[in-house]
Amino acid sequence: MDYGLGIPGDGRCLFRSVVHGACLRSGKPSPSESLEKELADELRAKVADEFIKRRRDTEWFLEDDFDTYVGQMRQPHVWGGEPELLMSSHVLKMPITVYMRDRNSSSLKIIAEYGQEYGKENPIRVLYHGYGHYDALQTQIASSQSNQCKKR
Repeated sequence: MDYGLGIPGDGRCLFRSVVHGACLRSGKPSPSESLEKELADELRAKVADEFIKRRRDTEWFLEDDFDTYVGQMRQPHVWGGEPELLMSSHVLKMPITVYMRDRNSSSLKIIAEYGQEYGKENPIRVLYHGYGHYDALQTQIASSQSNQCKKR
């Protein structure tokens, strides 16, 4: 079974997956691909700003020079990872749970949780495929929605 919704691998997949999940979590319909891209780029900019706001708490776990890292993260085709998931949870003030398919059983397992301080119920659900690709996790709610997510 394919659990993902087919988020494009365009360097924005993490941000696209998170904003897609945030729309569904908020009871809004799935965004169109163009709106999803726009919302993903907005989230990316807010995440970069959040790094700066939380510099003392975050610069120790970033691999690169802090300013270089944040500058690169502002670029639309640079991949995001765990630090960006953590900052996304703070920006959105929503919990995010990351799943991965278990190779042996093909079932999903939770590999990371972020933003638990914003609640544990109904998190944004993201699927990590490995090799740097994230996807929005398909749920019954997701498959029944087909309209656009309203812009905030």
